[in-house]
Amino acid sequence: MEAAAGGEDGEEPPREARVLGSELVETYTVYIIQVSVGSHQWTVKHRYSDFHDLHEKLVSEKKIDKNLLPPKKIIGKNSKSLVEKRQKELEVYLQTLLVKFPVTAPKVLSHFLHFDLYEINGITAALAEELFHKGEQLLMAGEVFTIRPLQLYAVTQQLLQGKPSCANGDAKTDLGHILDFTCRLKYLKVSGTGGPFGTSNIQEHLLPFDLSIFKSLHQIEISHCGGKLIKGLTSSKHALATMSVRFSAMSMKEILVPEASEFDQWEPEGETSSCPVTAVIPTWRTLTTLDMSHNSISQIDDSVKLIPKIEFLDLSHNGVSLVENLQHLYNLVHLDLSYNKLTSLEGVHTKLGNIKTLNLAGNQLERLCGLNKLYSLVNLDLSNNKIEQIDEVKNIGNLPCLEKVVLSSNPLSIIPDYRTKVLAQFGDRASEVCLDNTVTTEKELDTVEVLKAIQKAKEVKYKLSNSDKKISEDSRLTAASSKSNCSSLTVRPSSPSLPRPVSSSQEIICEETVLASSFLQSSGSTPTDHTVPQRCFEIPNSRCKNLIPSVRLLLYLTISVFGR
Repeated sequence: MEAAAGGEDGEEPPREARVLGSELVETYTVYIIQVSVGSHQWTVKHRYSDFHDLHEKLVSEKKIDKNLLPPKKIIGKNSKSLVEKRQKELEVYLQTLLVKFPVTAPKVLSHFLHFDLYEINGITAALAEELFHKGEQLLMAGEVFTIRPLQLYAVTQQLLQGKPSCANGDAKTDLGHILDFTCRLKYLKVSGTGGPFGTSNIQEHLLPFDLSIFKSLHQIEISHCGGKLIKGLTSSKHALATMSVRFSAMSMKEILVPEASEFDQWEPEGETSSCPVTAVIPTWRTLTTLDMSHNSISQIDDSVKLIPKIEFLDLSHNGVSLVENLQHLYNLVHLDLSYNKLTSLEGVHTKLGNIKTLNLAGNQLERLCGLNKLYSLVNLDLSNNKIEQIDEVKNIGNLPCLEKVVLSSNPLSIIPDYRTKVLAQFGDRASEVCLDNTVTTEKELDTVEVLKAIQKAKEVKYKLSNSDKKISEDSRLTAASSKSNCSSLTVRPSSPSLPRPVSSSQEIICEETVLASSFLQSSGSTPTDHTVPQRCFEIPNSRCKNLIPSVRLLLYLTISVFGR
């Protein structure tokens, strides 16, 4: 591509203009011209009157032969024979002009053949003149300056060829105006195209260019360029605070550490390594915002070690399948990983300790178990995933700072009463949570309270059910033991010196008192005065009637306390 535009060994590439055909537009004929410079081609359309105006200016300014252009025709100017004849004559005319001006075309000819849009010399001359007039004003206003990859390519080629900075003799087109402007510019946008540029065959994402001419950049936006073909970006490390590279990169490494391909083992400056290091790479000291969305990145590689000051990181619309290496970004508070290929969040809290805003929309997540320890999280977007169960929301229900949650376009969002069931998972914080960008209503909060009460009742019932099972088992064991003791101590009634057999009321005391004892023990209660009779015959019959209601009251109070 460089040889095509710049020629070999600094020579000018061959230039050619051919009139390929014509078309009738309303009442006049338009000629279709194909211009070629090396392998770059583009199309220009002009009517005969445009040729005539061009010729008049060239005769006046450059003193060319005024008979060089074929004459006008008043009658039959659109006839097929005249158009075909004129087509050949106009092609000869253009070729003659290109031979007469082999290096730098006059400004009027450059604009006529669109050299100012597609050819190196024409592009740099037009850019230099623009900055001569507006450069200082743009710098003073602090505005973002937009430039095309093709323009940067042209400037890079001009510098590589080492030509005079003012080849056409016009001081306004001096290359120095460009270099002075780029040296002081703070805000730059390099915007290419997804396909061929304009009417040309030029693919801007295949053009190499050098950004080292920019010495003071604080912010840069790059789109539709070739990431591996960008040179000199790292020269802005000392001042760059915000960087956006979109539709351009295959990996993070090719942007953040392009020199990594030259070394077997590298480490960021200031970091010690136990392995042999072949290079120490300076970090992006001032970079706090990085947008690398809409690329073809499949991995968060170790190049993130070079951006330790990053606070905002956007990696959306890529092919990332694993959250890794982000533990090196201690200042990271806003992370966008939406529309990637994430399927699991296991252990993500160990890499995102201080995160406040997390966008995970458009992934393939089914579970949220990795989010339960992100205690600083305020905003969370989980829309367009594969979450089916309301219970998964419990993983984020106890996060103390969470205020905004988006779960729309998940399978669970079609569950009846979806909003109230989700909000109920946040317990007492339900009123503080905004779900799916919709403020929670009073009616929803009332329903949430009912759901919470039902859930609490279920939990109590479950606990009581387990306790009853334990009490029943303990009662059976104690009753069996008590009956055994009672039987062994019963004697014949003819012996006046021995106690009488146990009455039915005493048996009830034995069973209910043991039941209360077992229940209290199972519920963890420890009354201050709690003595369960171990031998039935020790309680006189007259006290049985008084103790039976007391034991029943004790049981009721115990259940009430335990239930609460």
